[in-house]
Amino acid sequence: MNPKLNYKITYQLKNVFKSFFVLLFLLISSNHIIAQDNYTIVLDAGHGGKDPGNLGNGYKEKDIALKVALAVGKELNNRNDIKVVYTRKKDVFIDLWKRGEIANKKQATLFVSIHCDSHTSNAYGAGTFVLGLRGNKKNLEIAKRENSSILLEDNYKDRYKGFDPNSAESVIGLSLLQEENLDNSLQIASLIQRNFTQQLKRRDRKVKQDNFQVLRETIMPSVLVELGFLTNRAEGRYLNSKKGQQQMAKAIAQAILKYVDNLKLNTVTEQVKTTPKNNVEFKVQVASGKNKIETKSYNFKGLKDVQRIKIGDYYKYYYGVTTDYNKSIESLKVARKKGYSSAFLVAFKNGEKISISEAKKLIK
Repeated sequence: MNPKLNYKITYQLKNVFKSFFVLLFLLISSNHIIAQDNYTIVLDAGHGGKDPGNLGNGYKEKDIALKVALAVGKELNNRNDIKVVYTRKKDVFIDLWKRGEIANKKQATLFVSIHCDSHTSNAYGAGTFVLGLRGNKKNLEIAKRENSSILLEDNYKDRYKGFDPNSAESVIGLSLLQEENLDNSLQIASLIQRNFTQQLKRRDRKVKQDNFQVLRETIMPSVLVELGFLTNRAEGRYLNSKKGQQQMAKAIAQAILKYVDNLKLNTVTEQVKTTPKNNVEFKVQVASGKNKIETKSYNFKGLKDVQRIKIGDYYKYYYGVTTDYNKSIESLKVARKKGYSSAFLVAFKNGEKISISEAKKLIK
């Protein structure tokens, strides 16, 4: 993406986001994913009805996405602790906002949107997206294409209040509340992508961040899966086959099951000895990734006493560990001044991640 572009959101769009974020905060505060007995997985088959999606080599994205989503659900329904919800089970058009609303009303644990890609070249391979602040120019084009379904919705101008799916400026806009879900979104995306590449030997198009509207509408960890390119003759034929659809569905389902199992265990494989028992800690998350980095201040823009914890496949890096909420807010300000503009506050009780609102209640 051209770094000279101005990503400043319009005043009108800011007001829309502000109202939306208040609603998100209320919903997130009352429902966090730790310590659940049952897990609701929302499967979203992209496009549908009057929106066929891409038609590479004569194949229909909407049909393939639906068949794969239904096959994923069939696999997941074998587990008693998982409830599957579909945004659509037949060939109908569902507004993008409605897909997110379905997941939000069900207080879903996870939202998975399934699509097929297209390109003017002979590109091929599978990729998985999570909601992000910005992407490169190529990823922006994918986001524009998937977001273009907005234009088919009734009264889309009123509902999206100035959101233009073809505008770089309108594709930007991510709340800190959504960032709190980013870690879990990255975790499930990584599991899906690993199954695609290691089990099925699909070309790895990596886990990427971008601004798909369907992901922006959700308040839980969410991913958008691009199964492959229908415009590639061989890959399109594979994805249009029953064998290909079953294999891709199984890879997605297995990743979801592992993700749910990780939630149950709240898997933390590298604990820090200084964590007090029966107490709440606040931390500022400044970074997350697969690379294990020495927690020296020179690696973190001068921040001292950075803590590293491994959760699943990712290392999380925290600054300003404290039991004092007010001090944690000050640490957040320090981290952002140092250049960590996406830093955000997290809370733990006895090593388990909890919501900030719950942590504040507990310290009272």
